Amino acid sequence: MLEFLRAYKNYDPAAKSLLEIFFLYPGPRALLIHRVAHFFYRIRLYFIARLVADVSRTITGIEIHPGAQIGRRLVIDHGVGCVIGETAIIGHDCVIFHGVTLGGTKFDPVKRHPTVGNNVMIGTGAKVLGPIHIGDRCKIGANAVVMKDLPPDTIIVAPRSEILQRTT
Repeated sequence: MLEFLRAYKNYDPAAKSLLEIFFLYPGPRALLIHRVAHFFYRIRLYFIARLVADVSRTITGIEIHPGAQIGRRLVIDHGVGCVIGETAIIGHDCVIFHGVTLGGTKFDPVKRHPTVGNNVMIGTGAKVLGPIHIGDRCKIGANAVVMKDLPPDTIIVAPRSEILQRTT
């Protein structure tokens, strides 16, 4: 728990204390409630899982499907409008801003949401769609629409989602 809160404190210079983060930031609240929903999802109590997730969405404005797999120390900054789909997988130490969608492009019961590597930053309003893989240390700019795999260390910007820089 402390590791999780410290990730926010290290990321956000406006955060004055761990108590402030715990009680007043919607991202940590959504992620903590997601852990509960994900537990119920894993033991196949799907209705309860969705109910818990719906309460979280109502309280925080952040929609995380209980089936989503989320790594350690995810920071959701100003998270209102974030949507993370059922088969999404997010690695460790990522930062997601408000309005981001990790969404699907199919309606079949298969892996249909993105897999996001470690240390990835996804900017405000970005849409990452489909069963694609975002490599470690990628940066996705605000309002970018990404529908293809990104290799590690890629920076991509809107409006045409062009690769700006790839460091190797």
